[in-house]
Amino acid sequence: MADAFDISDEQQDYSQYGLEANPFPYSPVPAEDPEIYCGQQHVSEKISSTVSTMLSTGKSKHLVITGKYGNGKSHTLKYTRSLLRDRDDVVVGYVAQPGEGFLDIYHEFVYDLGFNRVQELAYEYLASVARDVTDANPISASAMKSLIDEGEILLSEIVPEAVRRLSDVTHFADFARAIVHMVYEDTNLYAWQWLTAEGIRYEQRKEMEIHSALDDDTMGVRAFTAFKNMLLELGYTGVFVFVDEFESIARLSPKNEQATLNSIRHLMDQNSSGLCMLFGCAPEVWQDVMSEYHAFSERIGEEVALKPLTNEHLNDLVLDYLSRERNGPTEASSIDPFTNEALDVILQRSQGNVRQALAICSRVLDSAIEENREQVTPEFVQESM
Repeated sequence: MADAFDISDEQQDYSQYGLEANPFPYSPVPAEDPEIYCGQQHVSEKISSTVSTMLSTGKSKHLVITGKYGNGKSHTLKYTRSLLRDRDDVVVGYVAQPGEGFLDIYHEFVYDLGFNRVQELAYEYLASVARDVTDANPISASAMKSLIDEGEILLSEIVPEAVRRLSDVTHFADFARAIVHMVYEDTNLYAWQWLTAEGIRYEQRKEMEIHSALDDDTMGVRAFTAFKNMLLELGYTGVFVFVDEFESIARLSPKNEQATLNSIRHLMDQNSSGLCMLFGCAPEVWQDVMSEYHAFSERIGEEVALKPLTNEHLNDLVLDYLSRERNGPTEASSIDPFTNEALDVILQRSQGNVRQALAICSRVLDSAIEENREQVTPEFVQESM
């Protein structure tokens, strides 16, 4: 029976098409940091406007991106995130899906930032305090860490003042203590668990002098707001939150769905500055939210819809993917080995769905190599399906 399989790690040769490899994904799911964005201009313009407004004015602004499954919502959110993540003046978090309520959104957001980033922010805050209350002048998180490690600054000198100031900024003393404890070796994991709403024992909270549990949506909104206020105090422009698959709230009970939307609404109401939320949502669920939960949908304000691909979009998409692996004499602007007519057939078969179009392109290109075809014609696309 083993002879029935022919498993090999031998790589396919795509050089006859001037390609290093098959550029199309076999499983077309969005990359974590997409390099290619097949822009639908009205979508990219709306996102650019929303993001730019927050960056330039500091005022909160939110947007929902609708589109059917496979039309590129996740890809659009992740591509936008990749454009913002390297900026020094903002903090960016991605939430794959909203879960059972706002506390899950908060948990995923903090978890996406990661332990090291939150600890770095804690050192950054301590540095700002140390500049005021000591003779040292740490200008970064790493400089602050070095001063503490070398004994130049004692935590006992600055922690009480840091907790007091951060409590004033955030109006949440327990959050302030948890942030400060991110720099203590003995308690930083407890602090991380509390900040991510994973839950810790009473004894562990007592060790950090934290009195409350971060275990419901109300506390999640409070902690998120405290976190954003700390960032503004440190000089950041604001926080970007990308919430994907927002349509999954439709699976919640009506009571939980309303509670989740109310919590997000409260978050927006409490953060008129420094917050930009972008949601990816199926259009039918967003229409229901628009019709049933006015108080929430009115806070979003704007919606932009991803539409099925056109001939021009598909041509650009295929060209971008081919260009990534182009190495031969074929012109970079050529869609060879695909013909324009072949792309027409792919567009029809995929019904303009990005995910399906990429899957077909990948499959057809491999078939063309196996059969040593000079070009991918409409007839060959039909045969390969």
